[in-house]
Amino acid sequence: MTARPYVLLSAAMSVDGYLDDTRPERLLLSNADDFDRVDEVRASCDAILIGATTMRKDNPRLLVNSEERRAKRIAEGRSEYPLKVTVTASGDLDADLKFWHFGGQKLVFTVDSAVGKVKASLGDLADVVSVGSKLNWCLVLDELGRRGVGRLMVEGGGTIHTQLMAQNLADEVHLAVAPLLVGQADAPKFLGNADYPGGSTARMQLLEARAIGDVVLLRYAPKERG
Repeated sequence: MTARPYVLLSAAMSVDGYLDDTRPERLLLSNADDFDRVDEVRASCDAILIGATTMRKDNPRLLVNSEERRAKRIAEGRSEYPLKVTVTASGDLDADLKFWHFGGQKLVFTVDSAVGKVKASLGDLADVVSVGSKLNWCLVLDELGRRGVGRLMVEGGGTIHTQLMAQNLADEVHLAVAPLLVGQADAPKFLGNADYPGGSTARMQLLEARAIGDVVLLRYAPKERG
């Protein structure tokens, strides 16, 4: 049986747990040094995943920006960029978004009812795979493992982070906590309400706590709960 990838959730959030505020422009939570850290983590991974909602809202390119890190990947016999992955149940994907036009290969996971819609929208911009009548994260990870993905970085949004944490599928969490307070009920949060493994008293193992300028990086192992 092919091994599933090691799943790393990555997010920057305010002290009160928000990923963004409600303004149209993106709230920058990290600083330059932390953005460079994220770039290094991306370069270490075989694939990077974001949800379709995050793609529509933020329109990211989702690249390894460092030329040196890309060259190192090539020297190691890997692709210049990690595989870029998204998931969508609705199939609402715009072919004009930056995600499709920068970097290397792209892969879309969707459901049976949306396959035709996704293929019609994207054409040959991405490989499209259905995981059945509804989104199944175990099947997503199984397929990524079959495609040789050993390390998967998940960059949001909050719904995806919540689902993976609730299903105990995340191996590691990187949280960059910025010294900001959002305080807006309609703003997106890192995690939503869910029945998390072990309940509210299950403490995750802390792997690292490090100051990066005015941001604090916290690394946790969600499966190591006591």
